[in-house]
Amino acid sequence: MDETQRIIDGAVRLGVVLDAVQAATLSRLLDELTRWNRTYNLTAVTARHEMITHHLLDSLSVTPHLHGARIADVGTGAGFPGLPLAVAQPQRRFTLLDSNGKKVRFVAHAARTLGLGNVEALQARAGEWVPPAPFDTVVARAFAPLPDLVAQVAALCSPDTRVLAMKGRRDPAERAGLPAGWRIEGDHDLVVPGLGAERHVLVLRPPGTAPGAAPAAAPNG
Repeated sequence: MDETQRIIDGAVRLGVVLDAVQAATLSRLLDELTRWNRTYNLTAVTARHEMITHHLLDSLSVTPHLHGARIADVGTGAGFPGLPLAVAQPQRRFTLLDSNGKKVRFVAHAARTLGLGNVEALQARAGEWVPPAPFDTVVARAFAPLPDLVAQVAALCSPDTRVLAMKGRRDPAERAGLPAGWRIEGDHDLVVPGLGAERHVLVLRPPGTAPGAAPAAAPNG
C-alpha cells in the first residue's frame, strides 16, 4: 500500500474523508517536516510510519469535534494538529500559535509550500496574545494541565467557544482545578489507527455558556 492510500484509509477509520490530493498534500507535509527536522530538531518522531500515526492521524482524530469557521491551535509546535486539520478542512480558517520561533517559521513555510491559504502562523505566547475576535474552537494537543490550559486560552474565547483539550491518559486530579465557571461538556475516546496508545479529547466550555447550549453551526463541507 502506498503512503497516500495509507493516509486515506487511516482517516476513513477516524470518520474523515480525504481525497487523493489532500492525502498527497499531507505526505508532502511529512517531506517538509523531515527535511527541516535534520537542521532544526522539530520533532522526536522521525520514522515515517510513526509520523503518519503520531502526527497526521492523531491530529485528524479531533476533526468531528470542531465547530465554527475560526479555529485556533494553541501550542501548535511544528503545526500539529493545525496543519493536517487545515488540509482536511479547507472551508475553515486556522490560526496556529506557538512561542517557539523556529517552529512557527516551519509552520509558515509549510503553509506556503502546500498552498494552505487558510492558515496563519503566529509567534506569540498563549495567555499574552489577544485576537481581534474570539475563536469558535480552540484546540490544544498535550499543551498543559487543564487549569493552566483554560487560564492561557481564556482571552481567545467567548461564551460560545468550544475548547478541545487533546490528552493521553485520563487524569481525574487535573479536572478538579478548573477555574470557576468552566465546565467539561464531553470526554471522548480518540482511537487512532496504528497508534496503540490511549487518547481522548475533553470538550470544555467557558463561563457564560448555558448547559446544553447548541454550538454555532459548522460551515458546509
